[in-house]
Amino acid sequence: MYEEPNPTLEFLETKLQGFKPQWGIILGSGLGDLVHHITTVYSFSYNELPDFPKSTVTGHAGTLRFGYIGNEPVMAMQGRFHYYEGYTMQEITFPVRLMKSLGITQLIVSNASGGMNPDFKVGDIMIIKDHINLFPDNPLIGPNNSQLGPRFVDMSEAYDAAFIKKACNIALQSSIAYKEGVYAGLSGPCFETPAEYRYLWRIGADAVGMSTVPEVIVAKHSGMRVFGISIITDLGIEGHTEKVSHEDVLKVAQAKEPELSTLIVKLITQPD
Repeated sequence: MYEEPNPTLEFLETKLQGFKPQWGIILGSGLGDLVHHITTVYSFSYNELPDFPKSTVTGHAGTLRFGYIGNEPVMAMQGRFHYYEGYTMQEITFPVRLMKSLGITQLIVSNASGGMNPDFKVGDIMIIKDHINLFPDNPLIGPNNSQLGPRFVDMSEAYDAAFIKKACNIALQSSIAYKEGVYAGLSGPCFETPAEYRYLWRIGADAVGMSTVPEVIVAKHSGMRVFGISIITDLGIEGHTEKVSHEDVLKVAQAKEPELSTLIVKLITQPD
C-alpha cells in the first residue's frame, strides 16, 4: 500500500483535477451525517478506489468525499477501518498517509466510546486531550521511511492544544455541553468487562474505544495537527455497568451528531 507510484493516490490526483484539501476528517460510528455540511465536489465509494480498504462495519458508509465546509477544502471519510476487522495497522492508517500525500495538514478524528468517568453520562461530548495506547500493535513498527516521518515520534502533544482551546470556546459560545478527557484505545471487538472498565479508569482513562489511536499516531508521524472528539454512547462506571450493543452505540451517536457537527464546522471555519 506504500508502493511507488501509489495507485490510490494516482487515481485521486487524476479525478480531483487540482482540488487540494487542507483538512482531513475521519467520522466514527453513527457520525457520518457531518457530510451534509460539506458542499461536495467529488465523492467516491471505497470500493472504486484501487488498493483502498473496504468498510465492513454497520454505521460506516464507506464513502470518501471532497468538498468545502465554508471556504475550507476538506476530505472526509464516511467510515474508518479497525484492527478487529482483520486489517493491519498499516492498512488502518493508510488513509492518513493518503491525506498527507494530498497536502492535508490538519486532521479531525471522531468516535463513539464508552465512558468510565463517574462524572460522565450517556450522550456527553468529550474533547480528547490525550490517549492511552493499549493496542497490541503499532503502525510505526518496522523499517522507518524518513520521507514519511521520524523514527521516534514525540507524542507529548498528540492532540493540538490550540485546537482544544478553540473547540472549548466554540462549545461555550454555542451552548454545547462538553467534557475533556483521556481516550483509551483497545483492539476490540468485544465491549469491555466491568473489571476492564475499572482497570481503564484506574490507569487514567475517561473513555474507551476501538479506533482513533493508530490514526493519530500516524498523523503525528506525518507532522499533522490533530483534534479528537468522542460521543459517550455507553457507561462502564463502577456499580453502573449496563449491557450494550452496537445498535445502542449507533442510536446515541446519531442523536448527538448535530451538536458534534456544529462544533466541527465552526472549528474549521472560524479563524484561530
